[in-house]
Amino acid sequence: MSKQLSRHVRQVNKLLTTAASANAAGSTHNNYFTYVRELSHPLPREPPIVSPEEAVACIKSGDTVFAQGAAATPVTLLNTMTQYGKCNKLKDITVCHMHTEGPAEYCKPEYQDIFRSNSFFMGGNVRKAVAEGRADNVPIFLHEIPQLFYKKIVEPDVALIHVSPPDNHGYCSLGTSVDCVRAALLNSKMIVAQINPNMPRTFGDSIIHKSHFDFAIEVNDKLPQHGTGKISAVETKIGQLIAENLVKDGATLQMGIGSIPDAVLAALHNHKDLGIHSEMFANGVVDLVKKGCVTNSKKKMHQGRIVGSFLIGDQPLYDFVNNNPFIEMLGIDYVNNTGIVKQQPRMTAINSCIEVDLTGQVCSDSIGTRFYSGFGGQVDFIRGAAEGTDGLGVPIIAMPSTTSKGASKIVPTLQPGAGVVTSRAHVHYVVTEHGIASLFGKNVRQRSYELIQIAAPKHREALEKAMFERLNVMPSCD
Repeated sequence: MSKQLSRHVRQVNKLLTTAASANAAGSTHNNYFTYVRELSHPLPREPPIVSPEEAVACIKSGDTVFAQGAAATPVTLLNTMTQYGKCNKLKDITVCHMHTEGPAEYCKPEYQDIFRSNSFFMGGNVRKAVAEGRADNVPIFLHEIPQLFYKKIVEPDVALIHVSPPDNHGYCSLGTSVDCVRAALLNSKMIVAQINPNMPRTFGDSIIHKSHFDFAIEVNDKLPQHGTGKISAVETKIGQLIAENLVKDGATLQMGIGSIPDAVLAALHNHKDLGIHSEMFANGVVDLVKKGCVTNSKKKMHQGRIVGSFLIGDQPLYDFVNNNPFIEMLGIDYVNNTGIVKQQPRMTAINSCIEVDLTGQVCSDSIGTRFYSGFGGQVDFIRGAAEGTDGLGVPIIAMPSTTSKGASKIVPTLQPGAGVVTSRAHVHYVVTEHGIASLFGKNVRQRSYELIQIAAPKHREALEKAMFERLNVMPSCD
């Protein structure tokens, strides 16, 4: 260990000892307000502002570390943690998180004895480590992730988060990622914050008082960005089909990030009174708000406001949500709760997938046996839309009819080992560039016919033959 790092460790140990003494002293003067862990309640202490090396020195071998995700990934703290673990020969540290941005250095092969990632939703930066057995993933509905912390299934020793600077009352904001963060913080032994003036200040469940930080560092880092990519002709057609046939004026929308959601948003500029209730939303929403298409006026809950839980996009999106009371960032166990989703007017859920079989089973998280992402919020919203209390919900699965290599994404059976995320009973509409298949209430013979009609023409004959061999009867619309 270097002399400088040894000095950092001694300083942190001193800070930890001081904090423990203060807590012990405080316990002898307990009053009505000191027993709570509520993050918005101010505590009578100031968080020490330290270097990144000092901040992560509280992490020990065997610890569980929670990391905030998406655009709020605390990259500086995570990179410093990785080097600290290596220099101090730490062992068996679990890093748990949803989708994160940045390099995820702790997942590299050289750190496999020090860190092990445990993803609640896999991002591309941990995919290789999972495939090679150096990291884990948890199949779980997005709305249930907070229960991992409340039920003590996951007990973080340290939480690494990324927040806006405190206001004049000492309140910071979790910014672009609330999701499961609040649940994790309420159940973490220590909280280490990365304070960044570039983190948007958002409203809703995002508030945390700075006195809850055990250590804090100050950075001036740009947030990770995902701009709107080039939308292909196929994606444009899918967006038009959805916008013109399945999205009605006054609908409440849920959609993720990617070319198909962008294509749908681009095709909605003649709609009015749209609302947004979505675990995340993308850049195209900003244009729809500015044009007056998104007003949230038909909502009965959170009327006049966009509801989200996390986001990642470009700088104009971050500028749009910053200090904007039109946006409410709420916990994922609320936003994705089917009981809440189904109360939204004309709830229209638009989700993509990897492949669909001819009975309507949807694979969204794996390519054969290889895990690719996670369950996410697809089932939460597909089911919530289907259960819409107004009877007007529209659950949609959308995808190109073929892969980039020309293989059909509508298949007789899912690839061996592929996981079913959305069951055949959940699926109502499947959309490709060739049309819309309506599956609800149809038997297997009828729904296979519907799906074959929206497959790429060159694959239809083979699909029909495969289904005949399986059913001993031709797929048919009657």
